[in-house]
Amino acid sequence: MVDVPSQARVVIVGGGIVGCSIAYHLAKRGVPDVVLLERRQLTCGTTWHAAGLVGQLRATQNLTRLAQYTTNLFSTLEAETGQATGFRARGSVSVATNTERFEELRRSASTARCFGLEVNVVNRDQIAAMFPLGQFDDVVGGVHLPNDGITNPIDTTQALAKGARAGGVRIIENVAVTRIVVENGRAVGVEFTADGATGVLRADAVVNAAGMWARELGDQVGVTVPLHAAEHFYIVTEGIDGISPDMPVLRDPDGCGYFKEEAGKLMVGWFEPVAKPWGMGGIPETFCFDSLPADYDHIAPLVDAAVHRMPILGETGIRLFFNGPESCTPDDRYLLGESPEVTGMYLACGFNSIGIQSSGGAGKVLADWIVDGHPPMDLWDVDARRSMPFQRNRRYLHDRTVESLGLLYAMHWPFFQPATARGVRRSVVHDRLATRGACFGEVAGWERANWFAPDGVDPVYEYSYARQNWLEHSAAEHHATRNAVALFDQSSFGKFVVEGTDACRVLNQVCANNVDVAAGRVVYTQWLNERGGIEADVTVTRESETRYLVVTAAATQTRDLAYLRRHVGPDDRTVVVDVTSGFATFGVMGPNSRALLQSLTQNDLGNDAFPFGTSREIDLGYARVRASRITYVGELGWEVYIPTEFAAGVFDAIVVAGDGHGLRLAGYHALNSLRMEKGYRHWGHDISPDENPVEAGLGFAVAWNKPGGFIGQAATSAAREHGVHQRLTQFRLPAIAPLLYHNEPIWRDGVLVGRITSGMFGHTTDAPLGMGYISAGAELATAEWIGVGNYEIEVAGERIAAEASLKPWYDPSSSRVRG
Repeated sequence: MVDVPSQARVVIVGGGIVGCSIAYHLAKRGVPDVVLLERRQLTCGTTWHAAGLVGQLRATQNLTRLAQYTTNLFSTLEAETGQATGFRARGSVSVATNTERFEELRRSASTARCFGLEVNVVNRDQIAAMFPLGQFDDVVGGVHLPNDGITNPIDTTQALAKGARAGGVRIIENVAVTRIVVENGRAVGVEFTADGATGVLRADAVVNAAGMWARELGDQVGVTVPLHAAEHFYIVTEGIDGISPDMPVLRDPDGCGYFKEEAGKLMVGWFEPVAKPWGMGGIPETFCFDSLPADYDHIAPLVDAAVHRMPILGETGIRLFFNGPESCTPDDRYLLGESPEVTGMYLACGFNSIGIQSSGGAGKVLADWIVDGHPPMDLWDVDARRSMPFQRNRRYLHDRTVESLGLLYAMHWPFFQPATARGVRRSVVHDRLATRGACFGEVAGWERANWFAPDGVDPVYEYSYARQNWLEHSAAEHHATRNAVALFDQSSFGKFVVEGTDACRVLNQVCANNVDVAAGRVVYTQWLNERGGIEADVTVTRESETRYLVVTAAATQTRDLAYLRRHVGPDDRTVVVDVTSGFATFGVMGPNSRALLQSLTQNDLGNDAFPFGTSREIDLGYARVRASRITYVGELGWEVYIPTEFAAGVFDAIVVAGDGHGLRLAGYHALNSLRMEKGYRHWGHDISPDENPVEAGLGFAVAWNKPGGFIGQAATSAAREHGVHQRLTQFRLPAIAPLLYHNEPIWRDGVLVGRITSGMFGHTTDAPLGMGYISAGAELATAEWIGVGNYEIEVAGERIAAEASLKPWYDPSSSRVRG
């Protein structure tokens, strides 16, 4: 009879490497009464058949920090627990067969240096010396990370489990969790079956680390867990004479494959461009250390590519052709953190074939999150709150999985757009934009016009790290905004109504700026955490004494809604309603915007009657709309909020009237280049929970002494009083320099001091632009310290002289905004 307790502090569902890592780290934090429940046996889902690659370089600094932590943990885990792990730091090499891939790898090498990783750019001869069995005549270069490693997934999981048990965690196998128990919006335990009997284990927190089963557990209680299993293939050869046990892992992304020495044999695995989703009809209850049927025909073209890279494969027998499931998410990033729908329910799933290398870091930060009530660093890239409710849709997940598995080894192009599961969310004027040449990108399921192709040009991306095919067309939209007027469809904005007699008090606690203003005023503000970090970047419009409109970015709709609702107390006479779908939003921006809009309304839009920061209901065309005089492009302009059913008519009226004012439709690439010139920040890139408003140059948006204070006031005031050691700074390169995107290292007087957080070509300034935090180390990052430095930005290994400024490159006095 399985003995399951009735009460625990934390219950973890799932005994793969991630679940065991969370248990291990909760034990390290001294959390009592932690119970891990595994439906069958530890590792029996997908952990057991993982390749065991432990790479360190990820797409962002914090995810790389987590991968580095994993490597360091695995290097000491065997000595700590006495359980063998098989970990060895063999290193890894990624190769490129064309110049574009080599540029990607060289840019990644610069990023690795920025993140503190040892990295070497290597040539063909150096690669061939590391892999005597390989064939590299077609390779133009590669990148070597000497401290990457490999490990045995089963043994490493058992070592984590042993360490967890030593810290008091109970790990119980053969207990199937059938449902997470939710009461009053909070997870309070799990229902389970064991030995044919059912029971309930109550807990203060529940962790869904159930791998392929995680989506089903989430669905039962209304929690979005967007993942889907896909078939994942690898082979293991017979023994090969002369293969070195010290052989680094070889990644051949252009061949979609990787190669790893495995006990004198060669393991070869693939991430094929067209994957096979699995488990659409549900995962069998008996699934335990199972494999899937072989499908050689599906993988045959990639086998040919592998034989080309390692000719010995054509001469060696295959001992194992393996096909097993892996969980994939729509954006190839895992799901971590507290669910926005159910308090006290934490997710740790959807690891997209990088669960082994992510497990240590993910387990640590989730344990910290549970214990401390907040994540220890910015985890937005993997935060479960980035998911949209529609992403629970199984057809959507199935169709995106066909593509998402292969994207792990595909080119990571700037501005890349997925091809599958598109058209999910469309603004009411989508078709009108399409007929006018819009090339759409996707954010949070929204189809958004990124740029417009003129007549005779196909609205499709031609990807490159250099200037892409749309740049000149986006430049025309940019210049129209600066010199005439442009119309941006910004309907994807997240929009929340906060209403009730306590609405002002609640919002004024959440907002760093003062929103207790007269009705008809717009306030730009951040939401901070207790440590002063920036949790959100929003505008708040006071519509009446008891009603506010909060506007945020499309990508953070779920996150910001959850954050706001959790700061409304049970006794607060306030409701928060998501009205995103109820209103279209058009940005009408540029020096001719007033004249254009004035021709469609009897309301006075003059500077005296309608100054910057004003929001009013006006007549526009045949509709009644809310017009807010604010901007994200640095020009005179209005954001117009229109009930959805009126939006098409208003759009048509603006377009017809715009003929006499130089109107041009504009997309999000132009919006980005315009905001970069003006130094406007973007949450998730330039600002995050890791930075405070003083560091970010947003002190002007803080009401330092407002009555009642605000969340994070003490920490932010301390930063203001004592000074900060890093500052967000703007950079400009020569006009002909390579473009900046993100994570390019920043050098000051020959010392690495930071990284670019976002970049874009500025068409008015005629230069590649970037923003990034630079650190003064033990000194204070004063304006004087920043001003006396000589700066370079490293792009693909080359350092390029750069100008630095704390002020915007364009209209630093904002005279055009207020004109």
